[in-house]
Amino acid sequence: MSKIVRKNGNGRYSEAVIHNGIIYISGQVGDPSGSVADQTRDILAALEEILAENGSDKEHMLSAAVYMADMSGVSEMNKVWDSWVIPGFEPARVCCQAPLVSPAYKVEITLVAAVKE
Repeated sequence: MSKIVRKNGNGRYSEAVIHNGIIYISGQVGDPSGSVADQTRDILAALEEILAENGSDKEHMLSAAVYMADMSGVSEMNKVWDSWVIPGFEPARVCCQAPLVSPAYKVEITLVAAVKE
């Protein structure tokens, strides 16, 4: 069986888990005082940093789940997402409405990526 590596655990969850060359990144949120676009930018910067820290990058993303507190902000989120993702390297993605841990959060994103070989 392959080794499972857990990163930045806090007793409840790990920020990232790596198994068989796949990185599973827990849900990331941005500064709760920001707009949908601001929170999305914060999240994508954090995800990019986590990818880099774990031997991956945006070209190795496999799937993403975007959770929106209110779908009326999806166009705003998509504008930031579309400028961040590399054309030709888009992950499989779902976007849905869900109540987030605090009403101040407007967006949360989880990501799965392959480790670069």
